[in-house]
Amino acid sequence: MTGTAAGVPYIAVPPPDTSEPAPMIVALHAFEPPRSEAALAGTLPLASLQAWKFYFGLPLFGARLPDGGVAEINRLGQTDYLIQLYGPVVEQAAAELSRAVTELRERFPVHDGPVGLMGVGAGGAAALLALAESRMPISAVGVVNPIVDPTQVLTARERRLGVAYHWTEESRDVAAWLDFTGRADDLAARTPQPPLLVITGRHDEVIRPDHGQALHDALAPRYHPQALRHIVIPDLAHTMGPEPGLEPGPPAPGNVLADRALSEWFHLHMTSATQATLRLG
Repeated sequence: MTGTAAGVPYIAVPPPDTSEPAPMIVALHAFEPPRSEAALAGTLPLASLQAWKFYFGLPLFGARLPDGGVAEINRLGQTDYLIQLYGPVVEQAAAELSRAVTELRERFPVHDGPVGLMGVGAGGAAALLALAESRMPISAVGVVNPIVDPTQVLTARERRLGVAYHWTEESRDVAAWLDFTGRADDLAARTPQPPLLVITGRHDEVIRPDHGQALHDALAPRYHPQALRHIVIPDLAHTMGPEPGLEPGPPAPGNVLADRALSEWFHLHMTSATQATLRLG
């Protein structure tokens, strides 16, 4: 099912059993493949999970391309990737979650408890930003190759394009704001703390496994041990599918393992608890 909620395009995938309300998980795609809600839904389907899955399109992507289309996106990235493109998309994606979730609750038979958050790449950064700053009730979070620090993306772009990024006081402030390792206190400040799974790919040259481990280590003193986990998937790269990334690619071992890990995480910390609550009620 497709639609728009609070201006956000989405694909809704029902749980295996629709006989009673189920919890909801909201997922955000990446700048790289999978770079659409359809591509993410096919790449990380969480098919066995007893939950409604809502795959959101990012601002400036897909149906929300600006005037000028892809050429305008490229122009924004070339003008100032952090200030004009990456930062605004991540900020808006996190900010609009609550309004979209409120509308979806009115349309679908979802459980009225907190939502699960899932994100890949920049979508993972938006999920972490929502965890740090939003007031939306969150039950559990799972992120794959999340951009835990935008300087890593800028460094990768410098390597690929051969053009150095021009840092300013404003861009340093934005980078610090979106450096989630540096914002460990904010991520861990919720009561109760939503369990957080961080997945990084062994072959990811942008967000290397040690970046994911650094986020885990920064959070570990502030988190309950069973509510925090970092895993490295051997066959997973930063790009989780072929270009242009608007449709899911064929199943790949790393993607399948990431999907399995996310499904188990959300089942353990979200859907099983919801089912127990419904039985008790």
